[in-house]
Amino acid sequence: MSTPIRASSILPGRREDIELHTADGLTLVGELARPLDREPAGTLVCLHPLPTHGGMMDSHVFRKAAWRLPALADLAVLRFNTRGTSSVRGTSEGTFDAAVGERFDVAAAIEYAEFQELPNIWLVGWSFGTDLALKYGCDPGVAGAVLLSPPLRFSEPADLAVWAESGKPLTALVPEFDDYLRPEEARQRFAAVPQAEVVGVPGAKHLWVGDAETVLDEIVRRVNPAVSVPLPTTWDGPMETGDVSAYADRTVAAFADTPVPGPQQRRAG
Repeated sequence: MSTPIRASSILPGRREDIELHTADGLTLVGELARPLDREPAGTLVCLHPLPTHGGMMDSHVFRKAAWRLPALADLAVLRFNTRGTSSVRGTSEGTFDAAVGERFDVAAAIEYAEFQELPNIWLVGWSFGTDLALKYGCDPGVAGAVLLSPPLRFSEPADLAVWAESGKPLTALVPEFDDYLRPEEARQRFAAVPQAEVVGVPGAKHLWVGDAETVLDEIVRRVNPAVSVPLPTTWDGPMETGDVSAYADRTVAAFADTPVPGPQQRRAG
């Protein structure tokens, strides 16, 4: 009997709590989810939104990715809290460093995925996480990146130039009604990266509330194109239910605060 896949649905997979160790001596908490009975075809390393505005490894798109994609798309999903960030999983050591010290966090996540011999590693950044991907993610071990709601707040032209030179695939999913960067301006800004693909998503907003399924489909389309999309909305096998109540106040409240200033604003101020 088919059961609808809901926001709280957890499909079968192998999930384990993990720790990442940064080059500057911090321990970060995270989770690795893999397909239950087969090797993954690809790997997502998730870089979450601003922790000062509610972002964390359990931000809803990443939580749904970890709960669904190992079963639906043969993908491993690595989520973690950057320095100073808290979630139900715990709190990572250190303090938020406005995209400076976080370079070590990104490196630790990529290194962990490589050490675990996870295949076809893609970064999936969301908002602040897109800046981390652009600044620090163009690593030899990374196949490409998908950017969700990129504000281009901390990243600079030199970061885009590195991706342009690499030739690695780069996809930006940009909401029609984004708070920071909308599709037309995004196409202009990402023109510096010839291989970059900017996908405008009609009706969507920065937080992707109500549009998580669209995001997951677009990620799977690029990381494991052998899987048909749209992904199924029902499941015929065993299914667990997760508790999402802990984050009811952090899903839509994120980014409602005054945006953290990026490098140009800091210099100007």
